[in-house]
Amino acid sequence: MTDTESPRHEPKGERTRRRILDSATELFSRSGYRAVSLRDIAAHAGLTHSGVLHHFPNKESTLIHVLSRRDEIDAPLVLDPDLGPAELIDNLVRIVERNTRTPWLVSLYVNLSAEATDPAHPAHTYFYGRYRILREHLVPAFAALLEDRAGPSPELAARQFIALQDGLQVQWLLDPGAVDMRAAVVSFLRTLGIAVTLPPPT
Repeated sequence: MTDTESPRHEPKGERTRRRILDSATELFSRSGYRAVSLRDIAAHAGLTHSGVLHHFPNKESTLIHVLSRRDEIDAPLVLDPDLGPAELIDNLVRIVERNTRTPWLVSLYVNLSAEATDPAHPAHTYFYGRYRILREHLVPAFAALLEDRAGPSPELAARQFIALQDGLQVQWLLDPGAVDMRAAVVSFLRTLGIAVTLPPPT
């Protein structure tokens, strides 16, 4: 189910919340957080300003829910404690593949993460924590996969991997036809001696 699809028999209130969050996602991905008002979100969703306030007390609340909704999809692929090191890496490659089918969500992430470098931004704590948690999972994975091999430390490999993903997303948004995010990530892993067992997309 995509972000814009609604399950059958969903309560009206939940359908309305979904419409609001879909609109917020689209507007934030297009213009960033600061350039969008709650009234803009209401107009895009076909609701009144007071109608949006009935479900979300302020714009910051919509932002947090937008980010949380995406994390609900990604979390099992990254945070499952039963994941082995190779499986975690494969799952991250799988997320890279999926991102090519959701450019609006890539744009949302790129725009918001850039804005959130400002400590006063409402998503600053979210992105700070997101990077920290991702490193906490990647470092032990790289430690296991790079054991007894020459190359970067697990900590450096984790930061390089994250930086590569983020940089590729910006380049891909600018010129999708010229950037193969999956191939670039897989190539980086191979330079470390890490094989990706996930088959290429058909």
